[in-house]
Amino acid sequence: RNLFQLWNLRWRLIMGIDLVKGGKNANSHRTAPKSNDPYLLLLVKLYRFLARRTDAKFNKVVLKRLFMSRANAMPMSVSRLAVCMKGKESRIAVLVGKVLDDERVLDLPKMTVCALKFADSARARIEKAGGECLTFDQLALRAPLGQNTVLLRGRKHAREVYKHFFGVAKEGHVKPYVRSKGRKFERARGRRASRGFKK
Repeated sequence: RNLFQLWNLRWRLIMGIDLVKGGKNANSHRTAPKSNDPYLLLLVKLYRFLARRTDAKFNKVVLKRLFMSRANAMPMSVSRLAVCMKGKESRIAVLVGKVLDDERVLDLPKMTVCALKFADSARARIEKAGGECLTFDQLALRAPLGQNTVLLRGRKHAREVYKHFFGVAKEGHVKPYVRSKGRKFERARGRRASRGFKK
């Protein structure tokens, strides 16, 4: 370990420190959102206060998720919400992200959902089923400590790009980046008979 530290120090002396990319800062996590959305900034102000003045871990987690980029704050469909809330209908589903509609599901159960955004069709369907759509300021009044809530989040690795990442995609199923999809591109032609011909 000491040898590694010496090597690291020597490398820094030779190369210098890239201050733009973070430099000596060990804590690279966000302390505020990048967005300039005034509604989001007011929510951050509210949950910063609640996280500081209460002992509830719920408020700290919500505050951290309010800082997240859109790639990390993944959306969730009403069908997935219904599955996650089965047997917990009396509680409030909390999602720091967007709730999307799913036309494949015909009947939705009655749910109380709190989210940053709702697709218009998703909001209409939740309310038609007798449910309720809350904003985070309404939730802060109703459950300031996060009592009687279920904190959910969408699948982070649902985006298509993760199929190309080794370690995230299934082993042996890492999707290659190819110029185009067709007969001539990465089909192993000439290597085996089942792919056109074998030399």
